[in-house]
Amino acid sequence: MSGPFVPFRQFVLKVHSRCDLACDHCYVYEHADQSWRGRPKVISDETVSWAALRIAEHVKEHGLDAVHVVMHGGEPLLAGRDRLARTAAELRTRLDGLCTLDLRIHTNGVLLDERFCDVFAEYGVKVGVSLDGDRAANDRHRRFADGRSSYDPVVRAVRLLRSRPELYAGLLCTIDVANDPIAVYRALADLDPPRIDFLLPHATWDDPPPRPTPTAYADWLIAIFETWAAEGGAPPVRMFESIISTLGGGSSLTESLGLQPSDLVVIETDGSYEQADSLKTAFEGAPETGLHVLRHTLDEVARHTGILARQQGLGGLCDECRACPVVDSCGGGLYAHRYRSGSGFANPSVFSADLFKLITHVRGRKRMSTPTHTVPASAVDTLASGLGGRHEVFHLAESQRSLRRALLAAVNRAVSTAADPVSDAAAHPVPGPAATAGRAAGEDPGHDIRAAWELIATLDGTHPGAVDSVLAHPYVRVWATECLRDRGHAGHLANIAAAAAIRAGVTASLDVQVLGGSVHLPTLGVLAVDPGGAAPGSRRTARLETAGGSFRLPGHGALGTITPDGGHRDGQRGWHPVRRLSAGGFSVALEDTDPFRDCHQWPAAGRLTAEEAAAWQRAFEGAWALIESDHPEYAPGLRAGLTTLMPLTPAPEGREVSSTARHAFGAVAAALPDGPATLALLMIHEFQHVKMGAVLDILDLYDEKDTRLFYAPWRDDPRPLEGLLQGAYAHIAVTGFWRARRHSEPDPAQAQFARWRRDTAEAVETLASSGALTPLGARFVERMRQAVTPWLDEPVPAEALEVAARSARDHRERWTAASSLPETP
Repeated sequence: MSGPFVPFRQFVLKVHSRCDLACDHCYVYEHADQSWRGRPKVISDETVSWAALRIAEHVKEHGLDAVHVVMHGGEPLLAGRDRLARTAAELRTRLDGLCTLDLRIHTNGVLLDERFCDVFAEYGVKVGVSLDGDRAANDRHRRFADGRSSYDPVVRAVRLLRSRPELYAGLLCTIDVANDPIAVYRALADLDPPRIDFLLPHATWDDPPPRPTPTAYADWLIAIFETWAAEGGAPPVRMFESIISTLGGGSSLTESLGLQPSDLVVIETDGSYEQADSLKTAFEGAPETGLHVLRHTLDEVARHTGILARQQGLGGLCDECRACPVVDSCGGGLYAHRYRSGSGFANPSVFSADLFKLITHVRGRKRMSTPTHTVPASAVDTLASGLGGRHEVFHLAESQRSLRRALLAAVNRAVSTAADPVSDAAAHPVPGPAATAGRAAGEDPGHDIRAAWELIATLDGTHPGAVDSVLAHPYVRVWATECLRDRGHAGHLANIAAAAAIRAGVTASLDVQVLGGSVHLPTLGVLAVDPGGAAPGSRRTARLETAGGSFRLPGHGALGTITPDGGHRDGQRGWHPVRRLSAGGFSVALEDTDPFRDCHQWPAAGRLTAEEAAAWQRAFEGAWALIESDHPEYAPGLRAGLTTLMPLTPAPEGREVSSTARHAFGAVAAALPDGPATLALLMIHEFQHVKMGAVLDILDLYDEKDTRLFYAPWRDDPRPLEGLLQGAYAHIAVTGFWRARRHSEPDPAQAQFARWRRDTAEAVETLASSGALTPLGARFVERMRQAVTPWLDEPVPAEALEVAARSARDHRERWTAASSLPETP
């Protein structure tokens, strides 16, 4: 990076400068800066092209892995479908292949219709809508110029987005304390938003907000927080989750809170670069930079004094804020809200008393000390039916993201607490590469962990996509869970940090763990440092250096430089990259390198030969083609959540074996089956367990104190309630698989369908009558029942029915004879 600034990752592209509503709280039209009057109504294609070019230049210059672009206004839909399509296409053309583009539009929703949605679906544009609550709350400010209500057309727009959930980004609500907070929250939550953003009304010390009591805004938000927390944190509320994240040492999730440097720039309809729109509330010309997209690069914008002032973190705050005990979470509040004539922005927020009270209140809720997630009610119902596409699985993946981060922080705390930092620093000064190349693990674990944690924290601010990619690896959570029991594995945190650094392409140097003679880098592969010369399970450290996406071990000069794509230079040996399986535009890791993958019911296979990996590729291609053609209802969920196939050692008797691990979200383990159809069934079946495990991580479906054991028609051993729930849920998909397969393979599909529909329905009834389900669990199981019950009436040949009945009877008799437990009805 050239220059002491943070590169931009968020871009607001003003595509239209006028609006079809006349909201009296709008920061664009109703506050101090009135520059909109002199700007073109609509952005030109030339300006869009230059904007996309400048963003692409910036991405290349700084190696950014992801950027966020929001098409905004005014009201952006006034730009029209064709212009928005051209704008989205230009951005995609310039950026796809360079980085991940999160492309969004924020609208008042009045003009949104199916044709707009078709454009957004074509170009992958997510849609956020402004809505201030129920009709009374919304119409207090959001009206047409002639005074007409905007509520009905906006709610119609949101309902349209609910029918196309892949487009639905969430709702933004500007707070007015004259409105009933719970009525506002209920009205918003009932629309199943993926996220709610509550926005404090823009105000300054010169133009303060209406304030009936000293902390009216805190009290309003606390009322909602209490309801939200009591209901499990659904739907996600960005302000609350940001406070919870920062209180736990994590990152802020919003520009209006926290100490993260601002990385946002606005491009107006005339091509002018501006600072954040909220500055329009301060004074005329406050957001101006004097720079233009045709003449200036984004690096020049990033060096603007106004931009730099918002990247100083704690050092950019006034003395009063720096001394505040909640400054890490508050961060001084939104920059614009600090403005006062005479002292500029060197003041606390005009909402500082509210922020202090709200953050202190949230801090007091110890059970909410880490981010919590759930899924909208409609998504829960879809998941309970046995299905779940991209939208539903996305919610599960987001909850796992927070859980992994919380576990990582717990590992850091546990190891840091165990070490004595004073004596540790005195006994072990920071060593150089030569000193650490052969150091035994355990001599200085505190130093290794601190360095690794600091690197991950830094990368999370500069390259969050790289950190997320590594933390999303299924076996990182397995490691973290095991590490909290056995801190001997804590050194692997450095390997996680190194993998993130390699993915980010940054320069770093740290001591990584050498386990059993190998350096394991999650998501990348394994490097055999001492091939054949180290005892299994032995641990030591070696200095690893990363730069430009490559890495090397200076203490092992013969290894040279090894690239994460598996390339070798200087005749190296010992690098085994993670292979990938691909079919139909879908790709998963074929994980046979991670040391923590051996956590399944069956033992993990060793490193596959090239021929074995090729056999997996052929099987995967056939299985995925079958899933897409015969079982398309499962394909979107698999695409959204299945990241890894982990080879198992084949069972001695030749039976098919597959498994999932409770803490390995996204991974399915299996021995290579005898054909693509069997692999398709195993993937569909086991991914049901992946989904259910994630559901149980965030939703209470049953009484965990219930220790009874139950009959499960697919197991030879009695099962606890969770086991029966997991099995019944998985067998909805098994039944559905055989139901579809009856047309291509009647024998044995007819008998299999007859068997599993009956046994699954029986297990569902056992769950429903157990008396141990929570109200949410009862609703979940009722949806399972509704999925299975219609299948019981489908015609099946008499011979297949008899085979199914005999198979079920034989299993029950064997189970009864082998079990010392009385049968549970």
